[in-house]
Amino acid sequence: MLKRIVFLSFFTLTFGTVLAQNITGFSAENVADQLDLEAQFEARLSAENLDTWMQRLAAEPHWVGTEYGKENAEWMMEQFKSWGYDTKIETYHILFPYPKIRELKLLGPEPYQATLKAVPVEGDPYTAQGDALLPSYNAFSTDGDVEAELVFVNYGIPSDYEELEKLGIDVKGKIVIAKYYGSWRGIKPKLAAEKGAIGCIIYSDPEDDGYVRGDVYPEGAFKNKTGVQRGSVMDMPLYPGDVLTPGYAATKDAKRLDRDKAPTITKIPVLPISYEDAQPLLAALGGPVAPDNWKGGLPLTYHIGPGPARVHLKLEFDWKITPAHNVIATLKGRTYPDQWVMRGNHHDAWVHGANDPVSGMIALMEEARVIGELAKQGTRPKRTIVYAAWDAEEPGLIGSTEWVEDHEDELQEKLVAYVNTDGNGRGFFRAGGSHTLQSMVREVADAVKDPQTGVSIKERRIAAQMVNGGDNSFTLSALGSGSDYTPFIQHAGIASLNIGFGGENAGGEYHTIYDTYPHYKRFKDPEFAYGVTLANAAGRIVLRIANADVLPFEFKQWQSTVEGYLKEIMDETDKKRQAIEKHNKLVAQNAYQLAADPRKPFAKPARKEAVPYLDFSPLQNSLAQLGQRIEELEGLELESLPANKQEALNKALKETEQVLTESSGLPRRPWFRHQLYAPGFYTGYGVKTLPGVREAIEQNNWKEAQQQIEKLSGTFLAMDEHLKKLISLAE
Repeated sequence: MLKRIVFLSFFTLTFGTVLAQNITGFSAENVADQLDLEAQFEARLSAENLDTWMQRLAAEPHWVGTEYGKENAEWMMEQFKSWGYDTKIETYHILFPYPKIRELKLLGPEPYQATLKAVPVEGDPYTAQGDALLPSYNAFSTDGDVEAELVFVNYGIPSDYEELEKLGIDVKGKIVIAKYYGSWRGIKPKLAAEKGAIGCIIYSDPEDDGYVRGDVYPEGAFKNKTGVQRGSVMDMPLYPGDVLTPGYAATKDAKRLDRDKAPTITKIPVLPISYEDAQPLLAALGGPVAPDNWKGGLPLTYHIGPGPARVHLKLEFDWKITPAHNVIATLKGRTYPDQWVMRGNHHDAWVHGANDPVSGMIALMEEARVIGELAKQGTRPKRTIVYAAWDAEEPGLIGSTEWVEDHEDELQEKLVAYVNTDGNGRGFFRAGGSHTLQSMVREVADAVKDPQTGVSIKERRIAAQMVNGGDNSFTLSALGSGSDYTPFIQHAGIASLNIGFGGENAGGEYHTIYDTYPHYKRFKDPEFAYGVTLANAAGRIVLRIANADVLPFEFKQWQSTVEGYLKEIMDETDKKRQAIEKHNKLVAQNAYQLAADPRKPFAKPARKEAVPYLDFSPLQNSLAQLGQRIEELEGLELESLPANKQEALNKALKETEQVLTESSGLPRRPWFRHQLYAPGFYTGYGVKTLPGVREAIEQNNWKEAQQQIEKLSGTFLAMDEHLKKLISLAE
């Protein structure tokens, strides 16, 4: 057992009972001071501030490039300055499309003109701001003017197209209509284009976030019939950030790609619509009845098509270079000013953004306020703390990505860890990130109380896990994409976390005109109790990393997690082999055709290529070697080292995540360098662990799979060398 955890016992004055507190990374003599600092920090957090600041930040629409977005950035800069931070705004110049023409018509059998407009609701004046509200559209759809038969493709994910193939339905030359959910929205037009479709429509089905789930706004939290989810459809699994400056910063004078050569702009036009506008289109479809698991909550029989519904889709955008304003606030560390801990949340929104992102932004601000206040009173952290309010997250993680690309060398030299939040709500603690940080996050979760139950946020989360069929362990989820941690961990190789609360705040307001202060106060976190709890949890994490004697990275749990990922891949490969063997046997026996209804469409399935036996031994051997090295490191008393050795050790520890990256990146997307975690090529936000190996197997690319096994083994051997270095520094 790595002797990184020390125990402090003390008698309380009131009860005289003995308590124990674990803190990873702190020497015995420094634990009491850290606990006292965290107690002071928690005591000063104010829900009233969060309420006031949300009303300020979410008062008007503030997507990237708006005047109110700039005013918000300048206002936040002044707040950070008043709290003692050296603060500036760093501006990048990015491509952002604003909709000029949005037309959708059902040409027949019964003509219908889509309204493409959400209605204001009684009791929420923010929804009645008229032309100030951003029209509903999908950013980074290409311009287009197309007309074709319509095909319903369920969620528009790979398994849905496999189902269409079984039915003999081809979307080539058609316009597809897909439901939101099931995957990140950008995957839907990406796959549709690959299958030959010429246009894509995405609608919100009431089964997913409308009246099937609960009462609709304003009576309840869920999406009413006119609500439309905005959002980017940029092909972010290739690279996030400004579409014209891949891999380098979008400064004012940066060299830019021609727009028609930007690979992350969609190949076909795509438009989001409400379920009010979707219903006539779906009702006009003929063809086979959709499978049961495709049917949604609208009062109609779901057919697939193609036709007889025929639609005309016309989109045109104003493609402009737009300023994106990042607020960067720095509190210099007293001992290690060149070791940074960074904390970020975005400030731009599709409309008002009370939940996404303001609920997270105000928690960050309150956390920064209190840490700044404590620093003024003499408890300045050992390491430098940097707070960031990112712009242009919504259209594609642009503000944070451009900043990371601009400062990459300095970040890789100085940044210890990045802690991200986004929207926040009522419920359970959610945490994902680098598994070297899992032990430290678990300890913090054990120290922070849930405001509704009084138990720790760790205990409440574990209870929910067990009730829902899980175990009683506290683990971090792996990070894919979807928020501003992406450029830090996936590109720059910085240990990262993404945390928040939710699970008891469901609704249909996401990226609509209904994500407002009144909606948040009624249905999300009415007393801002979980906003305070988020500030408490994130602030403790930041303070522990900032003040630790030895950076709180732990490798035993990291090792077991990675071994679990490898076992998953090996088991899934075996299952795939068995499934294909069974499939091919049934094809040979003509079983599928004999079992099919002769009166329904049917396409005889083809024989599939057999799954070969891959050689996983390079990974198994390198992980076994790593395990031995970790056992050796575990036996060292790192916190008892002299200060000069701890300093050298910390400089090496902060490079750990970079060792897990590879400069050539992943196949066909070199921007993503991390070899353990990446967003899936066909999932978008959803993570793929050991992605090079896993995705090659999923795509039946056996030669590439074996190559990626060898490459990943090399990463593990590099990690072994890194651990050797840590051990030598500690001896």
